[in-house]
Amino acid sequence: MITIRNDIASRIPGDNVSSGGYTWIDAREITRDDITELQEDYGISSELLADIMDLDEQSRIEKEDDYVALIVRLPAFADDSHGINQYCVPLGIVMMKDTIITICQSDSVILEDFARNRFRQYPVQTQEGFVISLMGRAAMVFIRLLKYLNRQKNLIEEELHKSVRNDELIQLLSIQKSLVYFTTSLTTNEILLEKLQKSPYFRVNTEEEREFLEDIIIDNKQAIEMSNIYSSILTGTMDAFASVISNNLSIIMRRLTVISIAFMFPTFLVGYYGMNLKLPFAGNPFMMYWIIGIGLVAGFGSTYILSDKRSRKRAERHLESARKRREKQRRSNRRKGRVRED
Repeated sequence: MITIRNDIASRIPGDNVSSGGYTWIDAREITRDDITELQEDYGISSELLADIMDLDEQSRIEKEDDYVALIVRLPAFADDSHGINQYCVPLGIVMMKDTIITICQSDSVILEDFARNRFRQYPVQTQEGFVISLMGRAAMVFIRLLKYLNRQKNLIEEELHKSVRNDELIQLLSIQKSLVYFTTSLTTNEILLEKLQKSPYFRVNTEEEREFLEDIIIDNKQAIEMSNIYSSILTGTMDAFASVISNNLSIIMRRLTVISIAFMFPTFLVGYYGMNLKLPFAGNPFMMYWIIGIGLVAGFGSTYILSDKRSRKRAERHLESARKRREKQRRSNRRKGRVRED
């Protein structure tokens, strides 16, 4: 593959145009000058280029006078330092007589693989084969990234079991957002793949290309199922951790309430004897120590009565009593059974 740096141009194997080859013009990270050149030199409409530059554009195929245009959704490079925040971009594919042009506003690992000839056994001898090879490679990259996101989710879950922090929850939210992008893009790609089997503008030439297109549809469906499963699991995980956080907050608030209630009586007692009035036992020189002692006993006694430990012990006693009653009932049933047999 020969690469010429204008946008990016490469010669796909086929020796020359007359022997069945074609020219691939790979335009990535395009600028305003690149858009002007694509319009003036290659006759691509401004409406199509505007659609390709729209991040929310969905996959489709359409026929123009001089070319057939496709828009495909591809996974793009992540800017996140953790590599968790993945997103998708539209790739425009323009099929002309002897030239195929791919237009993408950012970089993509799929285009980089084809530019560096990092693919095997793909039917790229024809333009149609090149298109389905791109989509096949995209499906494989989607599956690989989905497995990577699932591994990252498992690692973050292990960290959350140790301590619930905002960083881990934000990372889980990034993974969930990436899964939504993947599910939407894979679904629109599936619709496009089904249209390619029936479209009169896209003719699959050989049996190899036909079988490869069917394999791509299967891989794409697998990626959709994986994305839906991982998304459902992640949603359940985040709901579970939200419940855990809410439960922990309730426990903390209960303990604070117990402490405040437990020390209400000592506070009242000390405040009562701090008034500037004639009070009972006010002349007793040891009354201060009695007040401190009564306050401490009342505080710790209230804490014990309202504590979780006491509630757990009471629950354990109830469970033990119920277990003994069931055991006694089983013994009684066995004795009755023996009497009937005799």
